[in-house]
Amino acid sequence: MLSTLRYSPATNADIPALTRLVNCAYRGEASEQGWTTEAHLLAGQRTDEDDLRDHLQAPGATFLLARTATQEVIGSVFLQQQGPDLYLGMLSVEPTLQAQGLGRQLVTAAEAHARQLGCTGIRITVISVRHELLAWYERLGFRRTGATVDFPTDTRFGIPRQTEPLVLLVLRKEL
Repeated sequence: MLSTLRYSPATNADIPALTRLVNCAYRGEASEQGWTTEAHLLAGQRTDEDDLRDHLQAPGATFLLARTATQEVIGSVFLQQQGPDLYLGMLSVEPTLQAQGLGRQLVTAAEAHARQLGCTGIRITVISVRHELLAWYERLGFRRTGATVDFPTDTRFGIPRQTEPLVLLVLRKEL
C-alpha cells in the first residue's frame, strides 16, 4: 500500500480529515493502537480545525499529506521554513498503519522539500520523556541541540496527566 501513496500539499478542504488524523495519531483510544501515542502524557485533543487552519496560513508553511488511491489521508507532516531551517512538526500516521515506514517516507519527503527551499537543516521538537520517539528521530540522523522549549500551556491542545512540567527538546538534522 505504501508504494501507491500520493503526496500533496494540504488545502483548506483537507482540514477536517487532517484534524481527525492528527488527533487519532496522538491522543485518545485510537492512538493507543500505534506507538506514537501521547495519551499516557496528555488528555484531550492534540489540535482543532482553527489551529490547523492557522498553521496552514502561516508564512512559509504547508502540510504535506500522504493519500491512498481512494484519497484517504493516512499521513501528514507540518513544514515551515524558519530562516535556514525547515521546521517539521505534527508528524502523523494513522495508528493502525504505524511501523510500516510511512513516517520515514514523510520525513524523506520533508527533506526533499527543505532542499528545494534551500534550507540547510531540519529542526523538530520532541517531548523530553518520549524516549522511543527521540531514538527514532536520532536513527534518522537528527541530533539533540541542547536547546529546550517550554511545552505549550494552552489546554485546548492537551492537559498534562503528570505534575512535572513537560519540556520539548530541540533536535536538528543537517542537510
